[in-house]
Amino acid sequence: MFGDGRNWDEEAYRESILRERETQTQTVFRTVWAPSQNPSPETFVVASSDGSLASYSISSCISKLPLGLSNGKAPNLSVAEPDCFFQGHDGPAYDVKFYGNGEDSLLISCGDDGRIRGWRWKDCAQPEVPNPVQGKHMKPIFDLVNPQHKGPWGALSPIPENNAIAINAQEGSIFAAAGDSCAYCWDVESGKVKMVFKGHTDYLHCIVARNTTNQIITGSEDGTARIWDCKSGKCVQLMEPAKDMKLKGFFSYVSCVSLDASESWLACGSGQSLSVWNLPASECVYRISTRASMQDVVFDDNQVLAVGAEPLISRFSINGVILSQIQCAPHSAFSVSLHPSGVTAVGGYGGLVDVISQFGSHLCTFRCPFL
Repeated sequence: MFGDGRNWDEEAYRESILRERETQTQTVFRTVWAPSQNPSPETFVVASSDGSLASYSISSCISKLPLGLSNGKAPNLSVAEPDCFFQGHDGPAYDVKFYGNGEDSLLISCGDDGRIRGWRWKDCAQPEVPNPVQGKHMKPIFDLVNPQHKGPWGALSPIPENNAIAINAQEGSIFAAAGDSCAYCWDVESGKVKMVFKGHTDYLHCIVARNTTNQIITGSEDGTARIWDCKSGKCVQLMEPAKDMKLKGFFSYVSCVSLDASESWLACGSGQSLSVWNLPASECVYRISTRASMQDVVFDDNQVLAVGAEPLISRFSINGVILSQIQCAPHSAFSVSLHPSGVTAVGGYGGLVDVISQFGSHLCTFRCPFL
């Protein structure tokens, strides 16, 4: 029969619908493993679309949450309780990295507000205040803001967003891929810009530091990846990963780049294509079309792990052969982070994180809370 409508709360119903939509559109843009002396994976950090940064204990997630995808669908996944949870940025937090490896390492993040902020990791790992109030107490030890450009009559441009960061701790530098088509090199000690890398014709998606040669590599919406010399600030090599694949309706932006451990091989995701480059030879080894747009790549020895706008993590050989594909929770994955033990953390749409063992089994799958 019909329910009693006399006690119907229209306002509460609307709030529940909006809350559900907000939950579904929450996105994890980056996952990164925390430095540790333990060879087993312990903790990783998540940067999300609501500007929050959160750390999670693998052992806690495994013990408190149901097993991964095999036991549940994404909409019904549990919300995990983070060890540390605070507001990092006003607007989406796009990237997070660690500066240093010891007890004094820093947690560095960037976001849509054009800021790069740093926190002492030991303060995040052992917070002195409970989770609900950490957002008000976790103060960054530095706060860097992208420069604004002067226009006619002295008008200032909006602060360009930071879409990605890279680290060179030996040189005391943080590199940022910004929305004004430039990459910036910041000095951590002084908090000032040391170098500006200009040459791209559209905003930057990604950046990686090639520390053995004192270079950085950037990827842009303009369809190119560029290698820059950090001493002169000049571009020393230009690559067009999708040069021979530019068809009608094909978008050739470079969305993600990754270096192998030797920093001799570069993987590029460009729209619906993946390419691998031998940098000493300045040669593209292979370039293949993919079913979905690539959104993150990482090397695992001589293999490449890639995620994109589909619920899969794909493993490719150095020659471009698909070795395996594993289903993951996010329908669109924006980040894949590899621990030295072989465990991966995949984050993406819906605020979902999927932790997958080196054998391909799902250790835990959960939804992140949001502010």
